[in-house]
Amino acid sequence: MIWLHGLGADGHDFEPLVPMLGLPRRLALRFVFPHAPERPVTINMGARMRAWYDIVRLGGGAEDSAGIHQSQALLEGLIARERERGIAPGRIVLAGFSQGGAIALHTGLRHAERLAGIMALSTYLPLPATLETDRSPANADVPIFMAHGLNDEMIGIARALASRDALEALGYALVWHEYPMAHAVCEEEVTAIAGWLAGVL
Repeated sequence: MIWLHGLGADGHDFEPLVPMLGLPRRLALRFVFPHAPERPVTINMGARMRAWYDIVRLGGGAEDSAGIHQSQALLEGLIARERERGIAPGRIVLAGFSQGGAIALHTGLRHAERLAGIMALSTYLPLPATLETDRSPANADVPIFMAHGLNDEMIGIARALASRDALEALGYALVWHEYPMAHAVCEEEVTAIAGWLAGVL
């Protein structure tokens, strides 16, 4: 499972969540928590921090297509490394929170080989206009888990719902959860993640 952190965090951010999942040992699941590169982030007055791409303003608008594609290439490289280790693509789950979830969605739906699943937490679908032409037939039916906070102040629930609807309009079957929380992960969500992971793996 390759799990991408959110803006300004790092690869250690979700490590404490692993034991909370309580996954059975028979899954023999290994977690990979990469660090995003450091780059200037416009909404934070150009300060350099770990980010998968630049964000010009909150709530949508112009997107950093170049940065998104750079991080897509990074994630593809991580998938390739797991393939070299003997892990079949059908045993690889891409996951992410916020920015990391956006990259997991963007990359997973375009990946050439069928993956085990995509988990997108508190996030949205980036570059939605290009998905219909760029998407991979191999992942047309990939399991997708999406969860979002009803009180998310960073990525409003309306944007997340629009992303869900866009994916469903293209025929993707996804599991959707929403919780009375802000831009975060809650205990009930962790339980749902564990159940979904056990199912796809």
